[in-house]
Amino acid sequence: MRRLSIGVTLVGLAIAGYLTVVHYAGAEPVCAIAHGCSTVQESAYAELAGIPVALLGLLGYAAVLASLARDGERARTVTAALAFAGFGFSAWLTYVEVFEINAICVWCVASAVCMTALAGLSAARLAP
Repeated sequence: MRRLSIGVTLVGLAIAGYLTVVHYAGAEPVCAIAHGCSTVQESAYAELAGIPVALLGLLGYAAVLASLARDGERARTVTAALAFAGFGFSAWLTYVEVFEINAICVWCVASAVCMTALAGLSAARLAP
């Protein structure tokens, strides 16, 4: 499960990295849904306290990856805490996309799926 967690984390890291680069380049993300990603990326919710949400995701995935470098009870607990915090943040962002922005970003959904999988995997790794 640890290897699977690392793989999922790397996918999430790639997604968040792509969105971070797009943000700082001032470009539009490639999006399968017409302008949904651009609408989300350009919304007031794309930053939190002046920090791009994509960068927060990148840092979050990097922290999860760092926590997966070790495999002890403490490391598993840290991984779970980070994954559940990321899951909660992703759930809130998904709510915002659907009910506040009225647009869906497929990259954001993919990241939320990754974080949900990480929360599940980290919970399973904690189970006796």
